[in-house]
Amino acid sequence: MWRACIFVGFFVIYFPGNQGIIHPMWTSRYIRSMAARTLLSHLAEAQNNRTNEIDLTEWYYDDIRSLPEDLHAKFIQSDLDEETREFLQNSCDKSDAVFTQFGHMLFKGLTGLFMSVTTMNGILNRGSMFVFSNAQFRTLLGMDVNDKRKRLLDLGAGDGKVTEMMAPYFEEVYTTEQSPAMRWRLHWKGYKVLEIDKWSNVDDPYDVISCLNLLDRCDKPLSILRDAKNALKPSTGRLVIAVVLPFSPCVESGRSLVTPTEQITLSGKTWGEQVASLVQDVFTPAGFAVECFSKVPYLCEGDLYENFYVLSDAVFVLKPAD
Repeated sequence: MWRACIFVGFFVIYFPGNQGIIHPMWTSRYIRSMAARTLLSHLAEAQNNRTNEIDLTEWYYDDIRSLPEDLHAKFIQSDLDEETREFLQNSCDKSDAVFTQFGHMLFKGLTGLFMSVTTMNGILNRGSMFVFSNAQFRTLLGMDVNDKRKRLLDLGAGDGKVTEMMAPYFEEVYTTEQSPAMRWRLHWKGYKVLEIDKWSNVDDPYDVISCLNLLDRCDKPLSILRDAKNALKPSTGRLVIAVVLPFSPCVESGRSLVTPTEQITLSGKTWGEQVASLVQDVFTPAGFAVECFSKVPYLCEGDLYENFYVLSDAVFVLKPAD
């Protein structure tokens, strides 16, 4: 530990006066530590003002012609908007704060033996997620900027960053979260945090329940769908659900990933094929009908290795079928 502190201290002192030069003695041939090599590489990239050209169109577009006709008509085309760009820029800025990122890496190395990744992220206030923007959320629910509904429940809300996109349109905002560190973050932001085994026991049903990238990371996804249907207002309630495709379920248990108790199996390999399977094999049997859906990127703040991470999300607005 003391060696790592000395190493970081050296870089803090050495590099402010030598921003244009990386001394030959610090080339990777002389650096034994993987952490040190990572730091050096990131510093070099930052000094060269590195930019990665990424084709962002694939984040939002897919060939939906193969979908059943009724689903095809319910697809909403999303695009890269200003709020998404702002998240990406903030992620890049955080990733370029190399000494902060190096400190995070040291912390995770020390605590990773006994702490889950989610809890570590909650303590460090890092790894925030982005599913949709404020404007994209309104579009999916057919709301305008002045609309206000009564009750929102965000299941598995994490640090509340995505909750912030939905909260302005509700009088009451409730959340659930398993990680103690993330629960603290939610409390700190002023959200009511419910117990994960009691959220469905309500006298006043919810107008909207959001279940964003939770079905593939929880132990009982089918039970969540059943309980969500029972906790929604019967006719006007809506379930906003995001699912990473291709579907690959697992559950975080301490430092390990385990297979969920309740299994969801989807057919097909492409995004569109799995969308159709999700609707036919999961949502319809659970008593839901699709009101609309879209394709968006599921973004996560980066680290020393990447400016950000991205997966492909399908976001659905579901209504009770009966």
